[in-house]
Parts: sequence; structure tokens; C-alpha cells
Amino acid sequence: MKNKKLNRIMRLLVGSKGAVLALGLLVATPLWSADFSFTTGNPDGLMGAASRRASPGKLETETADDFTLDQTTFISRATIVGLVPSGTQAQDIKEVEVEVYHVFPLDSANPPSGKVPSRANSPSDVEIGTATRAGNPGTLTFSTNVLNSNFGVGNTVVNNLKVATAPPGGEGSTAGEQVEIAITFTSPIILPAGHYFFRPEVLLTSGDFLYLSAPKVTPAPKDLQAWIRNSNLAPDWLRIGTDIVGGTTAPQFNMTFSLAGETVPEAGTPGETNCKGKSISALSQQFGSIDDATSALGFSSVAALQDGVNLFCQP
Repeated sequence: MKNKKLNRIMRLLVGSKGAVLALGLLVATPLWSADFSFTTGNPDGLMGAASRRASPGKLETETADDFTLDQTTFISRATIVGLVPSGTQAQDIKEVEVEVYHVFPLDSANPPSGKVPSRANSPSDVEIGTATRAGNPGTLTFSTNVLNSNFGVGNTVVNNLKVATAPPGGEGSTAGEQVEIAITFTSPIILPAGHYFFRPEVLLTSGDFLYLSAPKVTPAPKDLQAWIRNSNLAPDWLRIGTDIVGGTTAPQFNMTFSLAGETVPEAGTPGETNCKGKSISALSQQFGSIDDATSALGFSSVAALQDGVNLFCQP
């Protein structure tokens, strides 16, 4: 009778992916990892916003959109969708860089400068240093796929980053090749639970990468609109829809991107003395061993994983 009762309790405590916890007793099998994925969907053809590296005659211009994490997450892959000039070849994409920002007022001067209409719910002044990845240093790799050889957008924001005084603002429609850039982080980005902005930049041999908009999710209390800035405007940001396009009923935009990786619910807390040990233990338990965690998460070596956890654990 006792064994039957215990077996019934064990069955009730079997998780959807097979992780087993029973009455505080650790079963000698690894916890199963939890896949993480986030996407804003497909382009809606409404907006193309510059998100480019600095180059001769062109200011660095950054476009960012938000995402949330409910648990500590190792982000290993991303995709972005944008518009490039017709005839652009894969080899014409010279560099891709990714940055992640907290939501203002973290990592920011506060009160803000007052030079823009609002900084509420914008990206922070400065990026999270440990989350920056780029192709040239080898911290990410990327590949390109043409989705549509002739894709048009109804409006663009490229060089004229000013608050609209006679709406609608923006720089008009354009068309080109719709491309998806698939990104793999050779050192996955590790972030604790929180609300963030994702900012990719692309450098082309000629022309600009226009980050394509995606439909806003409604109702979505956590879904913030896309923001943009260039090196003249920094550290401030402008809302692409509310500030630059404007109008009686100003539009709001998401940008087209996705993120994927693994959650590690039992990871340590950055800044706490036991963060590294707790995180390594959680990884070993979740994946079966630290070697298995290294392979599953996409790190090049155990040492690289440990270095990543060290950076994550810094306050």
C-alpha cells in the first residue's frame, strides 16, 4: 500500500519534459532543459528603420525592440529580417553586431537630458557590456537568406531622426531585397530574468540595412514599441512611431526578430557570492554533466562556458 501511494505521488510530480522531483528527494537523473524561443512574427511592410554600423559619410544608427525573460536564459541564436538594396550579395554584408540594453532608467543618467519627448520605456543610455556580440571578433557567425527579391515598405526612417512637426513624418516608401540574417552566438548571451531591448546592426558594402517592422501584439502590457537613435542623438532615443512618424493617432512598431536558447531556472543570482558555483551546479544537474551543458548550449569548450558564467555573475 505504501509503495502504491509513493508511486502515485511520483506520477503526479513528473513534469511535461520528464524532470522528476519527489518530496524533496533528488532523483539520480538529469533535469531536462527548457527550450526558450521568442519571435515578433513576420514583417508587415509598414516601416523600414536603419540599423547600421558607422561608415564613411554615415552615422551609426541603432534600432531596438524589446523582449522579456522569465528565467535566466542562455541565448544561442537569433534572426533578424531587413531590407537591403536590390542586387546585394551575401558577401556584401560585411559585419553584424548585436547589443542588448536594459530598460531606462537602468544604465542611464537620470534625470535624462530632456532633449527628446520622453525616455519612459526606452532602451538605456548604454548597452550591457557582457552581452555584445559581433562577427569580426568571432563572437557570432551569420548567414543570409533572401526571402523576397522585391519587397516594399510604406515608410522609412534612415537619416532624419527628428520629432515630427507636420505628420506624418518619415522618409517615404522604398523597396529592395527582403533578407533574413540567421545569427549564432559562439559564446551564448546569458541574461537573468528581466525586460530588455535587442539591437542588431548591419554593415553593407553599399547602401543601408533597413530593419523591418512587425505587427504590434495587442493587448500586450509588456510589449514596448521600437526606438531609434544615431550617434548625434545618443545617449537619447526616439520612438519611431510616436515621435518620428507622429500623427493624431501615431503608429507603434515592433521589429522583426527572433531569439532562441535554453532556460536555466536554478542558475545563481548575479552579484551574489555563490552565483558561479550555483550556476555551474545547475547546469551540470540540468544537462547531466558540465560537458553535456557545454555541447547543448553551443559553447566551444568548458572553459568558455565557465568564462561566460563568470561574466554573468558579475554584479
